[in-house]
Amino acid sequence: MHVPMKSTSFLRRAYDLYADGFRNMTLGRVLWAVILIKLFIIFAVLKVFFFPDYLKQNAPDGDKAGYVSTQLVERSAK
Repeated sequence: MHVPMKSTSFLRRAYDLYADGFRNMTLGRVLWAVILIKLFIIFAVLKVFFFPDYLKQNAPDGDKAGYVSTQLVERSAK
């Protein structure tokens, strides 16, 4: 589908370019699906199992800001 060039804004033409490109994709859809699945695995699954909430375990009574400031002062004094 070819649309004749009109005097439209740059943002509109850029959006049309990308929208048309994604609409006509074949292999690219599969690649985007693979990318989104990998991002989900990285941010959801790995975070839950390999990166525990360190502040929740070590900060007394939920005073995370106080714990961090105490640790920074103690470590800078060494």
